[in-house]
Amino acid sequence: MIKTCMDNVREKSPLVHNITNYVTVNDVANVLLACGGSPIMSDEPDDVEDITSICGGLNINIGTLNKRTIEGMFVAGKKAKALGHVLLLDPVGAGASKLRTETAVKILDELKPDVVRGNISEIKTLALGSGTTKGVDADVADAVTEATLDNAVAFAKNFAAKTGSIIAITGAIDLVADAETCYVIRNGRAEMGRITGTGCQLSGMMTAFLVANSDNKLEAAAAAVCAMGLAGEIGWSRMEDGDGNSTYRNRIIDAIYNMTGETLEKGANYEVR
Repeated sequence: MIKTCMDNVREKSPLVHNITNYVTVNDVANVLLACGGSPIMSDEPDDVEDITSICGGLNINIGTLNKRTIEGMFVAGKKAKALGHVLLLDPVGAGASKLRTETAVKILDELKPDVVRGNISEIKTLALGSGTTKGVDADVADAVTEATLDNAVAFAKNFAAKTGSIIAITGAIDLVADAETCYVIRNGRAEMGRITGTGCQLSGMMTAFLVANSDNKLEAAAAAVCAMGLAGEIGWSRMEDGDGNSTYRNRIIDAIYNMTGETLEKGANYEVR
């Protein structure tokens, strides 16, 4: 149940190592605290192996790359895999530059993350860069809409089968898929796109959900997506005259902080295909 996934995060307080981008690092830390997890931020190659060893999961976000952090990602990632820890890749901006694309593809191929979470264009870039995209995969649209949903679901399942990773595609309609099953999620608000970092926050929180529900990673990833989308809905409902995107960001984090498993179960809007 979606409810159980959130309850487990509150109960287990999973420790998450984040190598994330400098734009949103504070928000990622705060949303992890809000959902019941505990964040550690470290990207120094000489530090990350020790840090990731004491955590249950590793969240790698490529949003502000440099050579030192790339090295740290692989050092931490290899250690996490050796220890059997959860590993999530957020390929921010894959396709926007050669460095981002090549780094994301290398992480996917060498570290084999449990989950890849990004928007449709980022996930398509990884599929193309990994040399696995053809047919319906290559033709998947640049936005997941009701009209393109069938193809998008097929693409997500196919890419999950080829990579062995759960594929989480977030946008107006969110998809969370393994090779056999896809959660189609319709929580959220378009206004969330006006805030920098809702995706980065989701990746951090999703890692905590995965750690706390390691025996049911697909549903855990879907529950995290539902929780962030529902927080966007709740946060927006509490906006007042004069509030803007900075206030909205805080209201989303506050909504996560106050969210219970029961609230999530009641408000989650999804179907399984």
